[in-house]
Amino acid sequence: MNCTEIRETMPDLAVGLLEPTPEILEHLQACAPCATQLQEFRQTMALLDEWEAPEPSPYFDTRLQARLREEKAAESARASRWFGWLPRPALTIAATVLVAVGVGVVTLQHSPVVNHGLGANNSGGNLVTTNATLQRGTAVSDLQTLDSDDDLYANFDVLDDIDSHQTQPASDN
Repeated sequence: MNCTEIRETMPDLAVGLLEPTPEILEHLQACAPCATQLQEFRQTMALLDEWEAPEPSPYFDTRLQARLREEKAAESARASRWFGWLPRPALTIAATVLVAVGVGVVTLQHSPVVNHGLGANNSGGNLVTTNATLQRGTAVSDLQTLDSDDDLYANFDVLDDIDSHQTQPASDN
């Protein structure tokens, strides 16, 4: 046997869980460092066997229970405060939704005017936005509204049918 194998079994040898084989005894007689280390292990184990853990104070359990009650009361007091009844994730989600709605409202109040009619170059029905803010009641605004409405109504087949019925002469007189 070599020193590495002996060192692996040394804790078991020191406690007495493993009986030394003739090879182990032969190595311990030939190798002074391993024999010294085994002797030190045995002394350490003997000291640990003599050591006794101190007993807790007689009022340990009483003080522990009192401390637990205090912590539980403090937690209840924190929970009863403002929004304390809400779980943390719910409070976070509610605050996020509130901020998003606030940003949306502010953004809509300060957005530019949107022209919902169809432009001359836009026959696909998409919304056309203008960069300049137009005031209602001005001549330019009224003309643009009439022009966009004319383009819009020109694309409706229903209006064409109405016009054709009105222009036909009545034959039932």
